[in-house]
Amino acid sequence: MSIDHGVRSATVPLPTPLRPLRHRRFALLWFGAFVSNIGTWMETVGVGILVTETTGRATWTGVVAAAGFVPAAVLGPIGGALADRLERRRLLLVTTTIQTALAVLLTVLATTGTPSPWVVTAIVLAAGCTSAIGFPTYQTLLPDLVPPEDVVGAVALSSAQWNLGRVIGPAIAGVVIGVGGYAWAFGLNALSFGAVFVAIAALTLPPPHHDGSSILEAIRGGIAYTRRDPGLRSVMILVVLNSFLAAPFIALVPAMAIKVFDRGAGATSFLTTVQGAGAVVMALSLGALTARFGSRRTLVGMLWALPPALAVYALAPTLWASGVAIFAVGLLYLGALSSFMSIAQLRAPAQVRGRVLSLITMALGALYPLGSIIQGSLADEFGLRTVTLASGILMAGSLALLWILRPRIAAAIDDPIADYA
Repeated sequence: MSIDHGVRSATVPLPTPLRPLRHRRFALLWFGAFVSNIGTWMETVGVGILVTETTGRATWTGVVAAAGFVPAAVLGPIGGALADRLERRRLLLVTTTIQTALAVLLTVLATTGTPSPWVVTAIVLAAGCTSAIGFPTYQTLLPDLVPPEDVVGAVALSSAQWNLGRVIGPAIAGVVIGVGGYAWAFGLNALSFGAVFVAIAALTLPPPHHDGSSILEAIRGGIAYTRRDPGLRSVMILVVLNSFLAAPFIALVPAMAIKVFDRGAGATSFLTTVQGAGAVVMALSLGALTARFGSRRTLVGMLWALPPALAVYALAPTLWASGVAIFAVGLLYLGALSSFMSIAQLRAPAQVRGRVLSLITMALGALYPLGSIIQGSLADEFGLRTVTLASGILMAGSLALLWILRPRIAAAIDDPIADYA
């Protein structure tokens, strides 16, 4: 047995994609988050189906999905600043408690009747606010739980457990909603937070890096460092493009199943599950791909392959063909997103890591819901197939224009890391 980065390593060798799990603290957190994410995806699918069937409009599908992400655009930087200055274990326990209470409230409302889309959206919005405060803290933990050579793998495995929840949660949700109704799906999500409490309570973490600055000054410092580091600048530009044009396909999966293929909960669960399966395959492969080709080449390949995959998904003639296409979309989207996160994790110094990562979360939280609402509204007018195809074409054109106007945007990812003053 050996001690590595403060974590005891297992004696049985693990396959390369699973290597970060040899670190006990990371493995414990991974498992707790996995159980919770199964519940979260059950609720997410249930909420999407509920508002779509209640209103009959894709716009509401985009609105309720956006409600969970919009707070990250406003509160994400505050969450990042808190992650760099407060005791992170305590902060995560507080935010998890609030999320549990909101899940219980949604369960009670679904048990006593059918909550209106406005009420559902308000609860999802409150949960999004809580997540926006806590998520940057969760992200900053990984480099403290594994050594540098395992950071990419840890980020990928964190994405894998999130997407394994996407695979398992919707599959269970389809059965649970069909048998017991929405309240069962929401109630199981509330119970799943118990696994997170156990994992977080067992963690021992380094003290925060509080330099005495105010919250506003800390946020400005994070922005300044991100602008100063060439690789982080490139990552932020590409995150903006990816979040606005590609990411909305996730929110509109219920609309694709219900409005395009005229199916219900089963089809929504199928497409969401298959997308998650593609993401899991990529998550388990990303560490090896990055080790062979490097972070920059891996990211660029994912970004350029994503628009054609979106086009195929938009034009798929049957539900099964759509499933094959969304598998590829989920695989490539997860590859790009995990690459953004791992590059930022490795480039950002510990003192400013929470704030840097919160800027990525902020971009995703602002542009993913905005894109979801816009694409959902356009889909009601022109059809979801047309809108999804147009988003893929526009993304390809935007990438080409960006490569012309900023020819070093990809190369900058390999530039030396800026000093943190």
